[in-house]
Amino acid sequence: MELSNYLRILHRDWILIVALTILGGAGAYGYSLLQTPTYEANTQLYVSVRSDSSGVSELAQGTTFARQAVVSFVDVIDSAVVLDRVINNLNLDTTAQELARAVTASSPTNSVIISIKVSNTNAETAAAIANSVGTNFADVVVNSLEKPEGDNASLVRIETIEPALVPTAPSSPHTTVNVILGIIIGLGVGVTFAVLRSILDTRIHSLHDIEAATAAPVLGGIALDPDARKRPLIVHADPRNPRAESFRSLRTNLQFIDVDGSARSFVITSAGPGEGKSTTTANLAIALAETGARVALVDGDLRLPRVADYMGLEGGVGLTDVLIGRAELVDVLQQWGSGKLFVLPSGRTPPNPSELLGSRAMQRTLEALAEAFDYVLVDAPPLLLVTDAAVVSRFTSGALIVAASGSTKKPHLTAAAEKLEAIGSRLFGVIVTMLPTKGPDSYSYSAYSYSASTGEGSPTSESGRRSRRQRDET
Repeated sequence: MELSNYLRILHRDWILIVALTILGGAGAYGYSLLQTPTYEANTQLYVSVRSDSSGVSELAQGTTFARQAVVSFVDVIDSAVVLDRVINNLNLDTTAQELARAVTASSPTNSVIISIKVSNTNAETAAAIANSVGTNFADVVVNSLEKPEGDNASLVRIETIEPALVPTAPSSPHTTVNVILGIIIGLGVGVTFAVLRSILDTRIHSLHDIEAATAAPVLGGIALDPDARKRPLIVHADPRNPRAESFRSLRTNLQFIDVDGSARSFVITSAGPGEGKSTTTANLAIALAETGARVALVDGDLRLPRVADYMGLEGGVGLTDVLIGRAELVDVLQQWGSGKLFVLPSGRTPPNPSELLGSRAMQRTLEALAEAFDYVLVDAPPLLLVTDAAVVSRFTSGALIVAASGSTKKPHLTAAAEKLEAIGSRLFGVIVTMLPTKGPDSYSYSAYSYSASTGEGSPTSESGRRSRRQRDET
């Protein structure tokens, strides 16, 4: 994945990422509030060894001995012999083992300084325990562990050089640190979830997804319209709508397709159902007819026909009647509007759609339409459900696949393209429908979206003026 892909992912899922980041910080703050504050008190002791002689060598030997002894003295601090005295002196309700977990002793390397740290939920108690540990430790070492035989005084001296003071602020919880860590963790979880969601999501969202699924070019993009069911023929119902302009952009791209001089007849299909192929076919036919071209719109979906309903025509008699010889082609073609758009409904639903569509009669019908019209558009069933579209594509110049953004899966689009390739049909391109009007995925197709004042077909554009003149002439 390239940097642009990661930026698109962050842009798409920024609400989720921000929500998890805030949740992480809030969770850490709440956790900190629930924790009991702990205070730390510190005291420092100085260990020295006296010498009967004041010579330099004797003093150096005493210092060396003190440094070596400190290593062992550190382990004595949290021993029961010291802590039992602390408990008795302060009347603490605890045991030496429990108190030892709150006492930490350390000494830097080659140093005669011992640092004692005591943690407690009460600041005054922490300071009192630290000072008591220092005092009792010194007494145990000097008057017990290092006391020579007889009445001679111990050569070891332990003095407090930094008594423990009552801490003014708790050492834990570190609310600020916890909140920062919570924010970082929440941000990391959000970004990771967004990236994994994008990787595991096999649906088509961007141009990059289509390029990964098939080598066919993208011929156009149609924006998502929540009211598409109410106004399926947007090119006719609202000609200046941006979505209508996207169909005119698709029309322009389709006009530049090199079909090697053959008739411009296309099967328009999709990988699966519900991807907008029928409305796309109908609107494209209307857009082509606006230029003055002769267009034949054939409802080749003999299983679930929609074209007649969308166009507001009677669909009881149509293609199936022509294929079985019950009616002549010229008798069932219905003119739509005042232009040169003619519609061939599906007719009655037959029990053997694939056989009819793959018959010699179907081939002759499409050849006759190709001779009489500039464009022939055949609305066919989804490729991965039935073989109808693949069968009909052999009798046309090629196929166009409709893929719905956020719905069509990349493996399905790949399989549909491979199915056409396997039978030798030509795939001219992909039409992307249901594109979001906002967000990162819409940006990739911004070239296909035009405003009513600047887009193709608009009152101020040259192509719009040509389209109006052609409509007036016809």
